[in-house]
Amino acid sequence: MNDKQAVALEAASYVKDEMIVGLGTGSTANYFIEALAQRQQQGLRVTTVASSTISMIKAQSVGLTVLGLQQLSQIDLYVDGADEITPDNTLLKGRGYDLVMEKLLAKAAKQFIVVADKSKLVPHIGQNYPIPIEVMPFAWQAAKRSIEAIGGTGELRPNVAKDGLCMTSHGSLVLDMRFEAGLDAHSLNATLNNIPGVVEHGIFAKLATTILIADQGQIATRV
Repeated sequence: MNDKQAVALEAASYVKDEMIVGLGTGSTANYFIEALAQRQQQGLRVTTVASSTISMIKAQSVGLTVLGLQQLSQIDLYVDGADEITPDNTLLKGRGYDLVMEKLLAKAAKQFIVVADKSKLVPHIGQNYPIPIEVMPFAWQAAKRSIEAIGGTGELRPNVAKDGLCMTSHGSLVLDMRFEAGLDAHSLNATLNNIPGVVEHGIFAKLATTILIADQGQIATRV
């Protein structure tokens, strides 16, 4: 069993009977979905809501019931990974660019459990990856200029084939922007929230309630 599987199994143990559970997206989240389906086969009663079409298809393929977020105002638990995790538990997410749904689920959840391995721990947000910023297609240039005015540098994210631009599931474009290492993530979070044309961004500040970190089969818990 690798670290991703180990931490996903640990997260699945937090799920109680009759919970509504948010499903993240990515390799670790897939292990969690499989572990949750196994617990359901053992008698657990659970309903889920997915953060992406990919996760919805995965959940349905293993027999989990999936609701739409529009049917819910709150969920009990959300489990997802992160691209970076700082010492104060600020997260960077969005390499998969499903930012809107992921942040909606994180905010709607009574408990947001982050699952990751040791490699995701960083001293500051933006250490290893640019910050993804989802922008309205007709406003991307104005939004980019505003972001550049606060020190950001970067470009629109290309699609996988490199023959066009990446589009989110909500029809937005994504700017991948880098900032000075010393820039406070909480201040940047607030500033980006107030830029016209920005739909959402990858800084998840003060949203995680529990972080499970796997390291060579051992699980450390941060709250």
